[in-house]
Amino acid sequence: MKEEIIIAGFGGQGVLSMGKILAYSGVMQGLEVTWMPSYGPEMRGGTANVTVILSDRPISSPIVHDYDTAIILNQQSMDKFEPRVKKGGVLIYDPNGIVNLPTRTDIQIYTIPATVESVRSGNPRVFNTMVLGGYLKIKPVVELNNVIRGLEKSLPERLHKTLPQNETAIMRGMDIIEKL
Repeated sequence: MKEEIIIAGFGGQGVLSMGKILAYSGVMQGLEVTWMPSYGPEMRGGTANVTVILSDRPISSPIVHDYDTAIILNQQSMDKFEPRVKKGGVLIYDPNGIVNLPTRTDIQIYTIPATVESVRSGNPRVFNTMVLGGYLKIKPVVELNNVIRGLEKSLPERLHKTLPQNETAIMRGMDIIEKL
């Protein structure tokens, strides 16, 4: 098993945190893992992406050019990474702010309205874990109990009180993701 993932959006959307949770989840499951963030100089509002590789074999390089899965959270990322999803791969996107919808017919495309749903739930800060839940429904590369352990490991201790809300958001993301 080897899964090469790009998660891309704006700074402040929890892109890097989502990747970190996924990476820690893989570690908790005994997988080989790489986590390679990339972001602009801005803290919020600039572009941010992270490449995560999960594998049951040693990973020779953290550099990836084409991805098994792309999780897209803004239009700039859609424009950049849709062409880089491997044929037969998966593209997941939140439709908020996406003007030009994906057009490829050789990949599986899913939408997850996590922005709207997280605001509706009264907790927009769980947006990223909601998206992560949608991804894990489509690609259950790590077991849910390891995701919860990975979430606990990646969150600072002062935020551990939000673990139940994040777990609920993961489950809600599994419910609201839809194939196009």
